[in-house]
Amino acid sequence: MERLLNSEIEANTLSPSTLAFVGDAVFGLLVREELAKTNRPVGVLHSLSVSRVNAVAQAKAYKIIEPILTENEMAIYKRGRNANTNNTPKGASVGQYHSATGLETLFGYLYLNAEMIRMREIFILISNEF
Repeated sequence: MERLLNSEIEANTLSPSTLAFVGDAVFGLLVREELAKTNRPVGVLHSLSVSRVNAVAQAKAYKIIEPILTENEMAIYKRGRNANTNNTPKGASVGQYHSATGLETLFGYLYLNAEMIRMREIFILISNEF
């Protein structure tokens, strides 16, 4: 698949917040795609999606994938985790929110660099634990 940006260098120049913005949508879509494999009422699907796409669940997801991240992936995650944010969602600690932002940053980076195989490989590890 062709990269969505012209080069990896461009994705590296995007702010962690921008990468997390994209990664939030990508992660949410991957969760919905996984849930769509079962034929359930939309309300049930929505509830399941919300339970997996939130700061607490994403912080747990990071702990699952941490051991298999490459040096570069870890650096991207840390850029997102360490980004200055003014928000903390209800029901999550500051640490969980920062970890979730790091995870979203990683997914945004992988998506924009068209590293779809790696992105799905990481997501499968997470989804196996849901």
